[in-house]
Amino acid sequence: MNCIFCKIAKKELKSSVVLETENVFAFDDINPQAPVHVVVIPKAHILDITKLGPVLPEIFDVIAKVSAIKKIKSSGFRVVMNNGPDSGQAVPHLHFHVLGGRKLDWPPG
Repeated sequence: MNCIFCKIAKKELKSSVVLETENVFAFDDINPQAPVHVVVIPKAHILDITKLGPVLPEIFDVIAKVSAIKKIKSSGFRVVMNNGPDSGQAVPHLHFHVLGGRKLDWPPG
């Protein structure tokens, strides 16, 4: 499989690891859109949210821990997940963006 996120989760590609659990991997985005921009992925290759199943609670637990680690829990943060090509999903591996560290505008796009 030639999935960049699978390679990152397997540590075949270098990343700035924020947190790792049994089934979830969180790392700093290489092209941050905010002062804090962390990508949270399931380690298993899952294409979209309809296939996520039982790992969802672990993903949200990791997101909560990332917000504390990055010191954005109390000030606020945004979680973004694109699903499918029309949403703007650039990597075909389910992933969540955790953004914070500044006031975020709305609408985002």
